[in-house]
Amino acid sequence: MVRGEIAVITGKRLEMIDITNRLQHEVSSFDCKDGIVILYNPHTTAGLLINEGADPDVQKDILGALSRIIPSDYPYLHGEGNSPAHLMTAVTASSVTLILQNRRLQLGTWQRLFFCEFDGPRSRKVWWKFLAG
Repeated sequence: MVRGEIAVITGKRLEMIDITNRLQHEVSSFDCKDGIVILYNPHTTAGLLINEGADPDVQKDILGALSRIIPSDYPYLHGEGNSPAHLMTAVTASSVTLILQNRRLQLGTWQRLFFCEFDGPRSRKVWWKFLAG
């Protein structure tokens, strides 16, 4: 079992940051080359998402649609003013599991792994754990 952490610095209130290469770098040095990698986001106003990474307009569309679906002007009761971020997190994932084969993350042709910031800018982290298979 191997585990680690990826630090993520966000610069905008809403942002999708591709962390695929950073995770691939971590797993490429494992002694065991096959298994699964579990990623966990310990934040309540950010998410993890696997989606298309070839066209940056897809990320803009995702963030734009989330902003329309989850309005900022709803009369939220939560006093910190970041209720939309909590709801956006609720519709994305707090964790993802990826297959590792021959020390390579197994993703579809267009797929990338994104850290989704909904309450930035902030300093964040993603924890990962490798389980040999």
